Amino acid sequence: MFNSHRYKPLIYLNLKVLFRRTPPHMFCTSQSHSLTVSYLIDNLGFTPQSALNTSKRHSFKTPHKADLVIAFFKTHGFSHSQIAAIVAKLPRILSSNPQTILPKFHFLASKGASTDDIVLLSTRNPRFLHLSLKNNIIPTYAMLKTFFQSDEKTLRCIASIPGLFMEARLVKNVKLLADAGVSDSAIGYLLRTRVLVLLSADLRKQVDEIKELGIDPSTVKFAIALQAKKTVPKSLWDAKVNVLKSWGWSKETMSEAFRRNPLCMLSSKDKINEVMKLWVNQLGWDPLALAKIPWLFGYNLERRIIPRAFVLQYLLAKGLRNKSDNLCLPFFIPEDMFLKRFVESFTEDMSQLLKIYHEKKKMFMITA
Repeated sequence: MFNSHRYKPLIYLNLKVLFRRTPPHMFCTSQSHSLTVSYLIDNLGFTPQSALNTSKRHSFKTPHKADLVIAFFKTHGFSHSQIAAIVAKLPRILSSNPQTILPKFHFLASKGASTDDIVLLSTRNPRFLHLSLKNNIIPTYAMLKTFFQSDEKTLRCIASIPGLFMEARLVKNVKLLADAGVSDSAIGYLLRTRVLVLLSADLRKQVDEIKELGIDPSTVKFAIALQAKKTVPKSLWDAKVNVLKSWGWSKETMSEAFRRNPLCMLSSKDKINEVMKLWVNQLGWDPLALAKIPWLFGYNLERRIIPRAFVLQYLLAKGLRNKSDNLCLPFFIPEDMFLKRFVESFTEDMSQLLKIYHEKKKMFMITA
């Protein structure tokens, strides 16, 4: 712990200089700051500079309430460092009435939150401690629980993003989606995986765009499409569209691919281009066919797509497989199943197929 006593004379000397320069009508304010600075150093281990900065955000004339607050936190499982962290983020907590905080702890405990859960939530986002239990915490919790179905999952969500209680936009956007016909399962998906989408300022625009593409709002795919739209900046989205256009994709083709798998637009433009090069230049296949299997853009190019593609190229060249066969299946199935169906089943060529497959995998493992 930082030894504050070494710095007290220097602090007090600086404060004396400050007081000599302070007009009489501001003397009480300066006294409050000096008391707060000393208190933070002596009781919470603040450095002189951090104590001074914190006192500018909030100061007090007597330490009575601060003593009560610190004692309250200690009796409810908070460590010294956790209390200091809370005060650093929310200095005015030292002037709070602990009896206004206690009901919030009781509410969370009644839902199954442990002492550690409550400490974690309070430490991560102390502003929660100043929210209204009736007007903010209870309604927001009830709304979240309708999607998670259990207190355990609801608490887990809140613990991962403590600021949810602070976001009025969350409730507004959830209502917007519900009114648009988005299912509870789709909204729940966003809450679990991409809650920032639900904190967007312009969510209605994306909702309308995705509806126009024909994606059913009652499906989780609608939520995935929202995630893609909100995750990728417009400039990057346009760059990916231009790459696909360069391979002959039309607007309709892109819409079809996006409807089938919205996550395809989360792949980088370079990855999209490399997959297209392999598909068209190496395998000689129709680039438009990828619109029907856009999941391929999400697979690992070096360790999955390329080794399997060269195996398929060999099979095609030897007449052991036809272009009319299902092109997507070899890329989607697990590795053991791929080897069984597309390598081991061709007994006469198995050694060569295994050599091709493992050489390609090894090549990229070495360069990785």
